Amino acid sequence: MRFMLIRKAAENTERGDMPTEELIAAMGAYNAQLIAAGAMVDGAGLKPSSLGARIQIDGVGGKPPAVTDGPFAEIKELVAGFTIINVADKAEAIEWVKRWPPEDGPVQIELRQLYEMEDFGDSPAARKMRDDFAKLG
Repeated sequence: MRFMLIRKAAENTERGDMPTEELIAAMGAYNAQLIAAGAMVDGAGLKPSSLGARIQIDGVGGKPPAVTDGPFAEIKELVAGFTIINVADKAEAIEWVKRWPPEDGPVQIELRQLYEMEDFGDSPAARKMRDDFAKLG
């Protein structure tokens, strides 16, 4: 099962403060443990929302997409980074989150399970989507 560990933003991440050497070392050690366990899939930090944008898409027949440049006011709702892991179940994912480096704190990590292609059934559209994604390697 794949899970995303979502590192919520804070004032320092929204300012664009770079992590300390101590935090870089601690996150490096944490990521190395995930890699050694065969659990690490991907991960990255995100630059501040001031460098991003939000795009509102109303759907079929709606208005054209509306673009709003950052920054965004509700820091607690923003994401500063993510890690994707592949583990046996939610309990194992939670155990990995509990090992998040305390040097990054105080921090909130949201845990969300990713959909797998099999979750979408076996319709023609789902099979095509699986085939298309398989081309990514």
